[in-house]
Amino acid sequence: MAWNEPGGSGNKDPWGGRKNNEQGPPDLDEVVKKLQDKFGSLFGGGKRGGGSSGSGRAGSVGFGLIAIIAITVWAVSGVYIVEEGTRGVVLQFGKYNKTTQPGPHWYPRGIQTVETVDIANIRGISIGFRAGGGGGNRQTGSSVGRESLMLTQDENIVDVKLAVQYKVKSASDYLFNVKEPETTLRQVIESAIRETIGKSDMDYILKEGRADVTEQTRKQVQAILDRYKTGLQVTTVNLQDAQPPEQVQDAFADAVKAQGDQARVINEAEAYSNDIIPRARGKAARQLAEASAYKEQVIAEATGEASRFTQVLKEYKKAPEVTRKRLYLESVESVLSNSSKVLVDTKGSGNLLYLPLDKMMSGGSSSGDASSVRRILQGGDSSTVRQNVEQRLRDNVRGRGVR
Repeated sequence: MAWNEPGGSGNKDPWGGRKNNEQGPPDLDEVVKKLQDKFGSLFGGGKRGGGSSGSGRAGSVGFGLIAIIAITVWAVSGVYIVEEGTRGVVLQFGKYNKTTQPGPHWYPRGIQTVETVDIANIRGISIGFRAGGGGGNRQTGSSVGRESLMLTQDENIVDVKLAVQYKVKSASDYLFNVKEPETTLRQVIESAIRETIGKSDMDYILKEGRADVTEQTRKQVQAILDRYKTGLQVTTVNLQDAQPPEQVQDAFADAVKAQGDQARVINEAEAYSNDIIPRARGKAARQLAEASAYKEQVIAEATGEASRFTQVLKEYKKAPEVTRKRLYLESVESVLSNSSKVLVDTKGSGNLLYLPLDKMMSGGSSSGDASSVRRILQGGDSSTVRQNVEQRLRDNVRGRGVR
């Protein structure tokens, strides 16, 4: 039977037939309508009767709310806070726009980006050694000979280890002007210290010139960094160590010891010179003063003698005999006063009387005895005078315990 003949089976088709209650492919309009209804109910629109106009209004309200929420989230996501000690660098489509200070700020996300740079932190870099490595001392760590060995002005090689501290002073220059600021800084420091060492002698570097070398290096490094606009600022430069290469340290130690001995001998010689020269000058000054005083004394004595002689001459002219005898007696008295023993020859006696005049003259009564003796010498031959003199001399001898 044909599938379309009258009275035939109406539920069959040429491909085997299907039942009327079976569903076909979903209708596209119905799917869109169901989605609109779901969105409308989600945003408060709900299902509304009355055709497609109600469904359109619900869909527009839902999309508006979505847009508002999205804009709010986008606006909130653009808020950022710059911490103290840092700077925010704002980029607009990858190009530098501005630098923001510490505090809250906002930028349009998707149009601008923000990078924070720490400008308060002190950073460090080492030349000639690496801190914490093996093979070096406790202060400098492992040595890097490629960086530390440098040539001086007097064609000597010195092993220099340098520690540099720096910080960022311009965040925008630090980010955009130099590709690798730390690498550039290392190369600049190495170049500057080699130039400074090359203009100095080895002894100057190892002894009194350490502070001068570091200061010159700091100034030169900062000048080059400013010329390159790296945004970096060198705070301190410390010369950790400066010594001859390890291969010649023993010979250098001997040379240093010899220099120390030389300095010690020079200091001792200077000390001796400082001691002997003032004393010699003082002795010479004293001799000059004594000579001057002796000169004045001789002149004064000569003047006095000349004056006395003139006065005696006047008296001599007046009484020649008396003056002549007085001068003779004064001369004999001056001569005998310096003799420790005196022999007195009494007239009319053949014995010599020994008188201990040295003992008598040392006592308090020697002046009286001497005057008596002087009277005897002056020609007094009286026996009474002799007896008085002898008695007084015996009394003086007994009083002094002389037997």
